[in-house]
Amino acid sequence: MPNGDRNSNGAGPSGGAARRARGADRQARIAAARQATERARRRGRMTKFGIGGGIAAAVIALIVVGVLALGGGGGKPATTAIPATPATTASGRDTSPPWAVPANVPAAVHEAGLPMLGAEGTTLHIHAHLDVIVNGAPVTVPAEIGIDNADQQISPLHTHDTTGVIHIESPTQAQFSLGQFFTEWQVSLSADHIGNLGADTTHQLRAYVNGKPVTGDPAAIVLHAHDEVAVVYGTAAQQQNVPSSFAFPAGL
Repeated sequence: MPNGDRNSNGAGPSGGAARRARGADRQARIAAARQATERARRRGRMTKFGIGGGIAAAVIALIVVGVLALGGGGGKPATTAIPATPATTASGRDTSPPWAVPANVPAAVHEAGLPMLGAEGTTLHIHAHLDVIVNGAPVTVPAEIGIDNADQQISPLHTHDTTGVIHIESPTQAQFSLGQFFTEWQVSLSADHIGNLGADTTHQLRAYVNGKPVTGDPAAIVLHAHDEVAVVYGTAAQQQNVPSSFAFPAGL
């Protein structure tokens, strides 16, 4: 048989290919072992100098923070700055009143485009009042909208009690809107509905500031010091005698 079909150890062409494959696999294992040895050596050196655990933890923490800041963690990036111009729309629940404080306060505040702060701001410190009236009956504006007691954080736009007083306490000068507040409250609001209550042939949704009707989307209303804001849903007859002022307690 011509020896051109076999190599010197009697293996045919397929045997040579298998041997080369085994050789490549062996080289790969050797390289992997060297890399593992180098990693182990480096870990041993770092541990010897007492810095391995701390550096590893710090690096992991930095990676996690970086991923979250870029939105890579699957959640919405945390808001850190107060916008000079507020959102003019509101998003939230399409349900019937009453509306409780949302379960996830920080998420609602971030959706409103606002940050959670470690303390109330003092650069801008004003108060407005909100009345929500549905079919002639008042709807409670809950206490602690925008306040996270568990983490001791607070939005610059929040409530402390059920009086309807909106506290605007910001570390920077900015404008704040009714839409931001309703988003923090997680109640859907626009020119034609509040929650699941939509305007129709017999019911109207109207907004008033200091007793004067406001046209357009009520979410765009900018809150000013001692404003009385009323959002009223009901029949034409129920749009009468709308609150035009509020007796703010002393000091507010």
